[in-house]
Amino acid sequence: MPRPERSFRTDAIILKRRDMGEADRLLTILTPHYGKLEGIAKGARKATSTKTGHVELFSRADMLIHKGRDIDIVVQAELAEPYLGIREDLERSAFASYVAELLDRFTAIAEEETAGLFGLLDDTLRRLAEDDDPRLAVRYFEMRMLDLVGYRPELLECVVGRDPILPQDQFFSPVHGGVVCPQHAHLSSTAPVSMTALKLMRHMQRSSYRQVKSLKVSLPVHEEVERIMLGYITYILERKLQSVDFLRLILL
Repeated sequence: MPRPERSFRTDAIILKRRDMGEADRLLTILTPHYGKLEGIAKGARKATSTKTGHVELFSRADMLIHKGRDIDIVVQAELAEPYLGIREDLERSAFASYVAELLDRFTAIAEEETAGLFGLLDDTLRRLAEDDDPRLAVRYFEMRMLDLVGYRPELLECVVGRDPILPQDQFFSPVHGGVVCPQHAHLSSTAPVSMTALKLMRHMQRSSYRQVKSLKVSLPVHEEVERIMLGYITYILERKLQSVDFLRLILL
């Protein structure tokens, strides 16, 4: 991909922000064609700034960015999609925080093509704002994001013996990145996974969200898939996601 011009306009979703100085904000944003960037929105905390209200967390904005020597400058920002349902609901906001942190941890600050991840994040935030089952939107995001960043879990055959998985309860190994059959479960650090949960994970891996959305998933199955996915993600990242504790507190 050719390097961007000194100044360029792009869609951007705001993953993180923090205050800098008396009035500025440092933003971490994801763009479709320029990767993940950090940029300063100067004066964004001033009530009279044209950027005020346009650089909110978990929103999509149209931005004009100037490439700086050390850090980029967000020259203009116009709110394009606020995903209002997220702002109006604490639980959905907690899910959005988890999704944004997850994507942030799996991507580096770099100029690269990220259209697939950007589209997935945009779709997921909209689903979190609008859908009846935000948990399902998050589970689908996890599965699809792992595909895009090269950590697709193996769900069709035993990752140890390479035998096809039989229709029975199985085990999952974060170390080997997939399902382990009962015969080989003692050879690796594994967690049990029911056939019902495994079927849901397979369905999310191969199907469109429209097809997945029609499912009615019970809370115990949601919690089981969440446990499996978080264990795998934590192993890959070698660290715990900060948003998980807050999310669990909200869901109590």
